[in-house]
Amino acid sequence: MRHNKKFNHLGRKSAHRKAMLSNMASSLILHKRITTTVAKAKALRSYVEPLITRSKDDSTHQRRVVFSHLQNKQAVTELFREVAQKIGDRPGGYTRILKTGTRIGDAADMCIIELVDYNTTYVKETAKPAAKKTRRAGSKAKKAETGSANVVAEEPKSENQDSENATSTDEKAE
Repeated sequence: MRHNKKFNHLGRKSAHRKAMLSNMASSLILHKRITTTVAKAKALRSYVEPLITRSKDDSTHQRRVVFSHLQNKQAVTELFREVAQKIGDRPGGYTRILKTGTRIGDAADMCIIELVDYNTTYVKETAKPAAKKTRRAGSKAKKAETGSANVVAEEPKSENQDSENATSTDEKAE
C-alpha cells in the first residue's frame, strides 16, 4: 500500500529525480517557459514554487538554501533579482501549466509550464489609477470642455451680481 506517499516518483531513482527537477527548475527560471510532460510539470511546480517564495526575502541564508536546490549561480541570481521583483506582491501560484496535446512518438501528454508574470498574453499591464470619482456634479467648465449633450440651464443672477459684474467690466475697460 502507498499510504502517505504523495509525490510522483516519475519512474526514476531519487538522485536522478532530484537532478532532473533541479535542472528543469533552473531552465524555467532562466527561460521563463519550458515544454515538458504534464507529470513532470506538476512535479516541477511543487518543487519550484517554494524556491520562488524564498526569493522574496533576499538574504544570504535564503540564497544558500535556494542554491542547494538549484546548483546554478545564474539561475539563483536571476531568481533573486528579476523574478522576485515581479512576483513580490503575489501570494502564491507563480507557475501556470498549459496543456498542448500529446507527443507524437509515445502519446505522452505534453504541456508548457511558465512563470505567470512573464506571459504578456495573459498579464495586463498595471493601469494608472483612475482619478477619484465623486458623487457631486462637475463644474460647468468641465462639462463644456467635454462637449456633453446635456446642457444645464444657468441659474438666474441676482440684481446685485449683475451690477457687480458691470462695475468690474467698466474698471477693466479703463
